[in-house]
Amino acid sequence: MALPNRKDIAPELTWDLTALYPNDTAWYDELKALKKLVTDFSANFDGQLTTPTQIIAGLTALEQIEQKASVIEHYAFLQQASDMTDPHYNQLLKQAEQVLAFVSANIAFFDIQVSQNDTASLDEVAARAPHFASVIRHLKNEKQHLLDPKTEAALALLGPTLNAPEGIYTTARAADMTFEDFEVDGKLYPMSFVLYENTYQYHPNYKIRQKAFKSFSKTLKKYQDTVAATYYTQVAKEKTMATLRGFDSVFDYLLAKQEVSRELFDRQIDLILDKLGPVMQKYAKFVQKAHGLEQMTFADLQIDLDPSFAPKVSLEEAPAYIQKAVSILGVDYAKMVMRAFDERWIDFAVNAGKETGGFETDPYGVHPYILMSWTDELADVYTLAHELGHAGQAILTAQNNSILGSDPSMYLIEAPSTFNELLLTHSLEQSTTDPRMQRFAYAKMLTNTFYHNFVTHLLEAAFQREVYQLIDAGASFDGAKLGELKQKVLKRFWGDTVMIDDQATLTWMRQSHYYMGLYSYTYSAGLTIATQAYLKLLADPQKQVGAWLEFLKLGDQKTPVEAAKVAGVDISTADPLENTIAFLDETVEKIRTLSQEIAK
Repeated sequence: MALPNRKDIAPELTWDLTALYPNDTAWYDELKALKKLVTDFSANFDGQLTTPTQIIAGLTALEQIEQKASVIEHYAFLQQASDMTDPHYNQLLKQAEQVLAFVSANIAFFDIQVSQNDTASLDEVAARAPHFASVIRHLKNEKQHLLDPKTEAALALLGPTLNAPEGIYTTARAADMTFEDFEVDGKLYPMSFVLYENTYQYHPNYKIRQKAFKSFSKTLKKYQDTVAATYYTQVAKEKTMATLRGFDSVFDYLLAKQEVSRELFDRQIDLILDKLGPVMQKYAKFVQKAHGLEQMTFADLQIDLDPSFAPKVSLEEAPAYIQKAVSILGVDYAKMVMRAFDERWIDFAVNAGKETGGFETDPYGVHPYILMSWTDELADVYTLAHELGHAGQAILTAQNNSILGSDPSMYLIEAPSTFNELLLTHSLEQSTTDPRMQRFAYAKMLTNTFYHNFVTHLLEAAFQREVYQLIDAGASFDGAKLGELKQKVLKRFWGDTVMIDDQATLTWMRQSHYYMGLYSYTYSAGLTIATQAYLKLLADPQKQVGAWLEFLKLGDQKTPVEAAKVAGVDISTADPLENTIAFLDETVEKIRTLSQEIAK
């Protein structure tokens, strides 16, 4: 059974992009206006950035360019993400990429020339224009790694080509991969990437789950060497860029922009692998016993402990879940994120060619947009709460920061999203005194929020680390080698509790995060901050709500260590991570205790 085409989707299930531009004609006009702004910028400031006054004027002009470029890019990108098979949408994105490459190439001189000023002048810029302080901080840090202007301009022009691997991968996944329908007990089940990830991997029927995973893996395997070659192109490019910019390791290059040390990166991975692994193994054994499974396989890891108690949630019911969950953060915050429903910020549709998974993105000065695929599962409410967490931060950041300083470090980016997932679990838990419902809430927190961020994405990060170590050593890989690396990571975490077969090793093909640098580990880093801030919120709501909202407003004003302190969390030590793992262990024990009570 084929998914519907985009043109057949009801408008109310789609996002409204007219907040960006009313039509393509207006967009094309803005492309021309952007190119003129850039040409004028180059004429006005190239060679003229030698005083704090000139630098501040240049940064102010650069704000206008970046704001216009942000909206232009989103208009093309969002349409293409909604249907990657549409030639017109693909063409719009290609045109946007070419113009944005022109922009990057023609403003490349700016960072280099500004960074050539002495420290006192740069510090004066930050003092006189505090909204540009984060820009100056980064320029001072990056100064030694900038190349000459002609090289920087050439790299900028090559941007669409250098960034092509992610687009090739997502297009292959959304537009080219076709999955075989499968039959169970005489009934035919339709199969797609979205259906597997949103429905079948959670399915309570063992035979459906196993057949779906087999069909899913069969198609992935057909593409493993093509996807591996695409991925190798990405990491080889990153290694080349690291070398060009004078970094000893690709890790140093990728972590530099995050303003995070290798110690924090490795700690996040190793502590979770070694200390959370046994906790999740204990829970997996408990689920295995509850379901009477002879062997726990990779396909069984995301099933509900009590599937007969898993409520369906219609799209019409979703706003009430969100409203109740976020109300603890105050009326203003709730009103802000609830605008997403009436103003159609969200694309809920399930259609052929649509990007899989979910994301939030924010054209500066407009409002955020969210992509997901609604399938009436409670997991969809968690995805929605997660993405609205990003949206809330994006709005508050834009209100309190220049576009040039609005993006927090990648290390922090997943804290607001996972915090909202914890609020959703708290809301579910507080809604009842029924032990079965309480157990359901705890299990959902464990299997949705923490499994997704502390297990799935963390294991991606551990796999990435293996890959980058190969690249740093000058080695290469193919699909089979990547499978070996994934198997090594999975077995380290799951031990003998879960059977890790060849199908399980193909899960390295399921995420586009590998094309975003060292992003995957930041999910658990953000959730560590979110968990500790959430526990503080429960202990002292009046104090912690204010601290959390201040954290959301920061943008790029502070480094990750300093920003986390605003939320009341000290990530310079291992304590927050250790405490979060202990919290998860306590959660597993609560589930076991409630199960004993229910059994009586």
